[in-house]
Amino acid sequence: WPQPGISAEALAQARRQFLREASTLARLDHPNLPKVSDYFSLSPLGDDRPDAERDYLVMDYVPGQDLYQVVQEAHRESRLPEERQVLGWMEQLCDALAYLHRQEPPVLHRDVKPANVKLTPEGRIKLVDFGLVKPLDPDDPKTLTGLHGIGSLPYTPIEQYAGDLGHTDTRSDVYGLGATLYHLLTGQPPASAQDRFLDPQVLPLPREVNPAISPEVEQAVMAALALHPNDRPPSVAAWAEMLARAAPTGPVAAA
Repeated sequence: WPQPGISAEALAQARRQFLREASTLARLDHPNLPKVSDYFSLSPLGDDRPDAERDYLVMDYVPGQDLYQVVQEAHRESRLPEERQVLGWMEQLCDALAYLHRQEPPVLHRDVKPANVKLTPEGRIKLVDFGLVKPLDPDDPKTLTGLHGIGSLPYTPIEQYAGDLGHTDTRSDVYGLGATLYHLLTGQPPASAQDRFLDPQVLPLPREVNPAISPEVEQAVMAALALHPNDRPPSVAAWAEMLARAAPTGPVAAA
């Protein structure tokens, strides 16, 4: 919905961006992503003002709880999801993000978090809420992250705080994956990248919170949560390989 008082130029730019992102989503086809079937703009009946037009995206309804709700439910029962089960969810999530990143140009989600991951009654993971999705073009300023698209702080890498100086790439989604896995295994979101930059000790290691986490999985989590992008695994596929070496149930495929 347009912000009150938005200029005609800004509104036109926002509409172009919506159409660009909607057309990107409409061409995606993956079992762990909701299918976008249509997108259009429409004004309320009888209202012909240019700023009255609204943009709509039509996609599949995804039943089930999101993983934030799953963790909250487990917390109420004084338990945490088992590592084996969580790694199965992450296998599907990695597969979806690796698919997005293989597009030409690569598609970034930029808001990976438990609340944006649905678990269907059949046990399938669906990555939802593409409000911050961006086609990645290093020469296109639209892939620079401004404050209007910062994401959710506990799951947001530090480069998304940087306004016009911040450039996101596929390693930004790796950070979101690590933060999501941290939350699922410990029952609490990680400290924000901003807080960690100011005080590195503010983030306890996952095994300090939940000793049942395997050392290999903890290592993968902390690698993804590296503050500088260069210190993270270079891709979702590379990070998934780290999890595959730790997973007791076999490989975690993302390539």
